Amino acid sequence: MPHLEPRVRESLPELAPVFAGAEAAMGFLPNSMLTMAHMPQLTMAFSMLAGVTFGADLRALMEVYKAGVPTDANADQALAPAHVQLIAYCVSLSAGCRYCQAHTSHNAHRAGLDEEKFADVLSYETSDKFDGAEKALIGVALAAGQVPNDVDADHFTALKAHFSDRQIVQIVGVISLFGFLNRWNDTMATSLEEDPINFAQRVLGSQGWEVSKHG
Repeated sequence: MPHLEPRVRESLPELAPVFAGAEAAMGFLPNSMLTMAHMPQLTMAFSMLAGVTFGADLRALMEVYKAGVPTDANADQALAPAHVQLIAYCVSLSAGCRYCQAHTSHNAHRAGLDEEKFADVLSYETSDKFDGAEKALIGVALAAGQVPNDVDADHFTALKAHFSDRQIVQIVGVISLFGFLNRWNDTMATSLEEDPINFAQRVLGSQGWEVSKHG
């Protein structure tokens, strides 16, 4: 039973070329792409990333898709930048990527998140520093960053009390993007830049953060 119902294919004519490409490659249309389609441009962006990663020519993909780029009918529901970065920080913390922890904590603070909140992330359930929406975001992000994934129906019940289906897709989109970035930067041992190093050492250092291989 999916935590979020996929959209109906026939209601998404603007994504017809994307769906046709997936069917040609796989022999069927995966339900994951229909779930992403609560935020239609995410389905297209994912398809292009996947295609290029598998070896397709980006210009050829753009030519196929140029007939229409789907618009986000619910763009007014986009998550606040501080919430986006909080999700990204929590999933990176759970996954153990110090590079992404430094970037996302720095960006979350730049987007308006109080520094003092970082010390309470791992005790978020009992902390009075987070509201109900933030606790739902932290819970699902920390669970999603674990291997194996520890997200369950209760996490989605908590999310649905505060967020729309479109927003939940964006939440999972941020988590999934940082699955890519956590793997990329940990595998590549990407060197950290001066500003996020300084921020992480000052704010996260007392919690055990260190520059490690990213120096």
